[in-house]
Amino acid sequence: DYLRDELPALIQTQFNVSDRCAISGHSMGGHGALIMALKNPGKYTSVSAFAPIVNPSRVPWGIKALTAYLGEDESAWTEWDSCELMLASQPQDAIPVLIDQGDSDQFLADQLQPAVLAEAARQTAWPMTLRIQPGYDHSYYFIASFIEDHLRFHARYLRDEREASPT
Repeated sequence: DYLRDELPALIQTQFNVSDRCAISGHSMGGHGALIMALKNPGKYTSVSAFAPIVNPSRVPWGIKALTAYLGEDESAWTEWDSCELMLASQPQDAIPVLIDQGDSDQFLADQLQPAVLAEAARQTAWPMTLRIQPGYDHSYYFIASFIEDHLRFHARYLRDEREASPT
């Protein structure tokens, strides 16, 4: 897998970087970030997303995509659904999660539904922060407004464990 294996290995060989990783994304990329973190326990220190698709096996966009790529067998879809993966995860696999969602996002109610993932996190004791941002939609300006928060969030967990403060 290019994003999971090849790209990090390439970065390691070309730059003087730590082997600690975090992952983030927006919308479908947010879905990808969550899936990567959930399917690869221990690889990432934290995960964040802007307006991610979190429960694709239950929303129109996801059902259409999962059917096209994986067929009609809904049991095959669960390994690509963040909510299902989180509910099936082990307690020791939990990492900090930050999700920002605009309350004016036209896709919020029918496609994104971050509260469903927040409930899965609550049930499995994953440390998740879901922030609903008033007046923001699904656009670049939404991301630009909060990207610094996400970078600081990841920086907190990317620091070497010996250097990280308890706060």
